[in-house]
Amino acid sequence: MKPSDAVLVAAALADVWVNVDGEDHSAMAAALLGVAALTVRRRRPLLVFALTLPSALLTDAVFATLAALYTLSSLARHRSLLVCCALAFTVCDFMPWPWSTLETGELGRTHALVNITYTLATAAAPVFLGQLVQAHRELSLRLAEITEAREHQQLLTSQAVLAKERAQLAREMHDVVSHQVSLIAVQAGALQVGSRDADARAAGATIRRLSVQTLDELRHMIGVLRASGSRPTELTPQPSLADLHQLVGASGIETELVTNVSGELPPRLQRAVYRTVQEALTNVRKHAPGATATVRIQHHGPRLRVTITNTTPTRPALRLPGAHHGLIGLGQRAELLGGSVTSGPTSDGGFALRLELPTGSPG
Repeated sequence: MKPSDAVLVAAALADVWVNVDGEDHSAMAAALLGVAALTVRRRRPLLVFALTLPSALLTDAVFATLAALYTLSSLARHRSLLVCCALAFTVCDFMPWPWSTLETGELGRTHALVNITYTLATAAAPVFLGQLVQAHRELSLRLAEITEAREHQQLLTSQAVLAKERAQLAREMHDVVSHQVSLIAVQAGALQVGSRDADARAAGATIRRLSVQTLDELRHMIGVLRASGSRPTELTPQPSLADLHQLVGASGIETELVTNVSGELPPRLQRAVYRTVQEALTNVRKHAPGATATVRIQHHGPRLRVTITNTTPTRPALRLPGAHHGLIGLGQRAELLGGSVTSGPTSDGGFALRLELPTGSPG
């Protein structure tokens, strides 16, 4: 039995000792029955209230009945039931026992009206208090649920932000780091094949082997970091169209750059063009050694068209690891800008990559 139950039982026993005549065995039995029933008031509140009603009817010891009514009110959700129980207590407490001793004329007297009003108020007090406790308990549970839901939402938001950052990091690693490392691998392979110095060929082989290992590790790292459906965040420094000449010059590929576009395009479009050209030249180095490339960037009305084509390779392709996310990443970037990326072989045995983006302004 909980300490609060023990206190109620003790208070009810004190009420019985003060208000019940020990020589009236039936009244004493009814009062003690009500006190004993309080020990299970939380498990069977309605039954406990019913067992305490005889005490209110036969004696002036009503503490057990009021405690049972409070418990029922704090647990029950049917207000009509509570009203009926309050009226039942009022009748039992107000009416004399046996009921045959009641004189009808006495009900209209002032003291009788005062007594019945007092009894109704006495019955209403535990009902209102129990409902208040029930409302407080439900409100606490609801606040706990809201707090838990808010914490869960914050966790989801932080995970989404982390996923976006990982996706952007993976894209930047693929666009920048793999571009440079693949260039090192291609140059090292050329040194290994074309040099007459044995030490230079050995150094070229070592550099190429390390570059290939780095690309393979980079591919696994990108696979861990990559997350789908994220919008790229802004990182600095960001490339622009002014950096295309340096990119083409450092690519190690004989490339012709043809453009009629100025640097007045929005930065997001300039980055998309740069990354597309970068990815295309990287693929040429990997899959079409010895081929030449042509980069055409043209502004036609409200559309920007970028075409990168390469000729047939003249040497066997080096086996370099790849994550196969380059063209997928370009397509996702273009879709975010309202454009598209297409690619495929050309009629002369080469390959072409095309990017088309809306600029929102005439050329």
